[in-house]
Amino acid sequence: MHKKFITTGALLGAIAVALGAFGAHGLKKIVAAETVQIFQTGVQYQMYHALALLLSGLLYEKCSQKFVRIAGVLFLIGIIFFSGSLYLLTAGRAAEIASLDKAGIITPFGGVAFIAGWVFLFLAAIRKEERS
Repeated sequence: MHKKFITTGALLGAIAVALGAFGAHGLKKIVAAETVQIFQTGVQYQMYHALALLLSGLLYEKCSQKFVRIAGVLFLIGIIFFSGSLYLLTAGRAAEIASLDKAGIITPFGGVAFIAGWVFLFLAAIRKEERS
């Protein structure tokens, strides 16, 4: 499992850098500054949690594997729901598809997944003697 977290985290980190560059250079030309900021928030949280996935992969052998696994899955779910919904919102505004503004409804679920992921990582650290 740890290798999956490390490879997925590395890939999502690379994608975050590419999306960040697009947001900083190309996106400014097609959407309002407010929408660019929304997009950059998605990129920022994707990068934070790509690093959290890498951390989960590194901690997998040292801490409670069950809790590290749950944390990693929650970080991935958070990226999909939180960052993904912000990317959809941005795409909708760029393409002038008003119905994609509803993607913002999903964002808080991703945020909750991020918080829960950090809680499970904490639990993994304090329960390191319990390995599955």
